[in-house]
Amino acid sequence: MTKIESYLMDLDISYEEVSPTAFFIDDQAKGLPGITITLDDPIVVVRARVMPAPRDKREELFATLLRLNGTDMVHGAYGLDADDVVLIDTLEYETMDKQEFEAALDSIGLALSRHYGVLGSFRG
Repeated sequence: MTKIESYLMDLDISYEEVSPTAFFIDDQAKGLPGITITLDDPIVVVRARVMPAPRDKREELFATLLRLNGTDMVHGAYGLDADDVVLIDTLEYETMDKQEFEAALDSIGLALSRHYGVLGSFRG
């Protein structure tokens, strides 16, 4: 069992084991919708797909994401993966403790809920 799985169980977060090193969280009650956690030793990647990048107003969206990264993100950052806007954070597996892991999840969950309205205007 990895530290990731142990922390998920300790924090009572609903998850699905996708592989021995990948976990999918869709725990609406805890404000953690559609989050993937992958151990790519030595790094733990916490990732949420936010929305498809729109064809229109792309520059405005990207400027908004950069502003949010610079002013409103405690952990992680917005980015692009192909044509999807994602929210991603990385942690060092060897030194990661439960509080750091929980803070990364909380930060992503909080950003998803706080920024929903701001980013909603860019949804198609």
